[in-house]
Amino acid sequence: MKSLHTLFALTFVSICQFSYAQFTDEINSNRPGKSMMAFAVGKKIIQTETGFTYVSEDHNTLNYQAKGFVGELAIRYGFLKEELEIIGEIQYQKDNLTSGSYEEGRSGLKQLTLGAKYLIYDPFKNYEDKPNLYSWKANHRFKWRQFIPAFSMYAGGNFNVGDNPFNYAPVGLEEPSFSPKVTAIAQNHFGSHWVLVTNLSYDKIGTDFASINYVVTLTRGFNAQWSGFIENQGYMGDYYSDGILRFGAAFLFDKNMQVDASIGKNIKDTPGILNAGIGFSWRFADQYEEVQIAKPGTETKTDKKMKKKGEKEAKKRKDAVE
Repeated sequence: MKSLHTLFALTFVSICQFSYAQFTDEINSNRPGKSMMAFAVGKKIIQTETGFTYVSEDHNTLNYQAKGFVGELAIRYGFLKEELEIIGEIQYQKDNLTSGSYEEGRSGLKQLTLGAKYLIYDPFKNYEDKPNLYSWKANHRFKWRQFIPAFSMYAGGNFNVGDNPFNYAPVGLEEPSFSPKVTAIAQNHFGSHWVLVTNLSYDKIGTDFASINYVVTLTRGFNAQWSGFIENQGYMGDYYSDGILRFGAAFLFDKNMQVDASIGKNIKDTPGILNAGIGFSWRFADQYEEVQIAKPGTETKTDKKMKKKGEKEAKKRKDAVE
């Protein structure tokens, strides 16, 4: 989740000697919201984010109801660099549709996507917010820097596998087996408790089902374990447009495990959709390789080793000349 856990870690950076790039002391999960945060999980980190959601759908015009469940799984892997991660997402839905005396059981892959996200700009990198020892007012004044967001880009593709009864394609049209997707991601930290994440996506590019979608998530950290969020998600396409309001909370079990719960409702009644779900996020960090980024004016262990090596080489050359 775009949560207190990440917020505390990034705030801690400003008072430490080193910034530890993407990796944070506590797990940073995208759940339970639907937005994607700007920061990656960290090099060689494997993270799974799972969920189980009850879905109720009621269409006033077509006079049908559908009730069932959706299983969700996202796998995130920090690849090659601290700023880069590979993301695979899958959703499987099973429900029961009724319309008058007609009844049908439906099941299938609702979503299958694979892509990569790269952090382009991090406002916390190489920045040190030094306290003013002589002015309480200076330390607590409004800081415009918080309006500068971390910025990432995501690029990937949707895979349409098998018969999908859960899309909104009109009769006679079928979604392609593959379609591209790109997302711009911005993440702001306001003070010590609030995080704002904004996603703007162009989905199913080049197809009849192309749409522009957005997600805006505002998270509030309450303490070291609890955080809550409110979120607005919108779809704007030729065949389906809608808006969803969602809210929920997350609880940190330990530094590598988080549980969450959320509920969401859309603004339309064609169809009207209600979702309520729970989730679990787990991080496997044993293979993490710590990357230290020196702040201005500091000297890392690597710097010291290189300096010492250079001094030895210079001494050898001097001895050879003599």
